[in-house]
Amino acid sequence: MWKLVVGFVLFAALALFILMKSGGDIDMSGEKHDVGAGHAEPAASAVLAASAPAAASAPASAASQ
Repeated sequence: MWKLVVGFVLFAALALFILMKSGGDIDMSGEKHDVGAGHAEPAASAVLAASAPAAASAPASAASQ
């Protein structure tokens, strides 16, 4: 049983060494949250929200003429 554990540890260490030396993008620091991904959607909704009052006031001003 101990041979399996030693074999696994050696194989994992060799795999990490090869991946790091070959230029693989390995990040062992844990879960990341992409902060920049959520910025596109609020910008699009802000444009829609800004155009909605302008569109709503256009018929009212046309009706009063």
